[in-house]
Amino acid sequence: MRLLTVPNWSFGRSPRLLRCFAEVLEAAPVAVHYLRGDIDHNRTVSAFSGEPEAVADALIGLADYAMESIDLSRHVGVHPRIGALDVLPFVPSGPEDLQEALAFAESFGKTLAERYDIPVFLYERSEKGRHEADLPSLRHGGFGSLLERNLNPDFGPARAHPRLGATITGVRDPLIALNVDLRHPVASTARTIAAEIRERRTEGDPTFLGVRALGMTLPSREMSQVSLNVTLPDLTPLDPIVEWIERRALSMGVASAGAELVGVIPARHLEHATRVPFAPEQVV
Repeated sequence: MRLLTVPNWSFGRSPRLLRCFAEVLEAAPVAVHYLRGDIDHNRTVSAFSGEPEAVADALIGLADYAMESIDLSRHVGVHPRIGALDVLPFVPSGPEDLQEALAFAESFGKTLAERYDIPVFLYERSEKGRHEADLPSLRHGGFGSLLERNLNPDFGPARAHPRLGATITGVRDPLIALNVDLRHPVASTARTIAAEIRERRTEGDPTFLGVRALGMTLPSREMSQVSLNVTLPDLTPLDPIVEWIERRALSMGVASAGAELVGVIPARHLEHATRVPFAPEQVV
């Protein structure tokens, strides 16, 4: 089985830690698809694939560096998060590998909980009925809210780690993450657009089926951003989403600064993703 993982880490302002990550992945027998930190999000997204044992070894190598360095009690960034290793999805290469991937994700979640003394929640396909299955619900309220209550994780303690929070992991279907940047330093336009996308999704607009959207400020770039997760990419092509956002922003007097692919994109979706630049290694 070949397994893709796209771990999201709560750091984006440490060149030293990012170099450590690059060294771990360069030495590992995995294909590296993406590794990039963002100052404003204060978040690093990585994506790599390989045989399960190689993926597990690389993840532990990365997590050992991250868990030693990250302190969420002092963390400032625009992206929602509840953990140092905030979300750790696994995507099998095909439906025939689903059961093996589910077993792997559960085993690795238990390893994370025991190794770092953190609560670990299983989500999406791995969730077993103990709690919500979707990422926004599990991350609701953020790290601060997590510290104030008893938890019901699948593995690990019932209280969040005071520095590392909790981790969400499991098998999910392929999704596409992208950002559309706007040439406006205040997030009001981006947040209005994101709210309209969520409303249209709820109403069944086919352009936005399965689209999650947030509006954010990017202080270091004096811009703002509509951050998107397209969870049903087989039904929801990317180009109409980007085009709609650019038209809607322009109607409010704000120009687009272009789109950015975060992580990976399945090759079968490239035909309808002409407005989203990508590097060859991001295609899986």
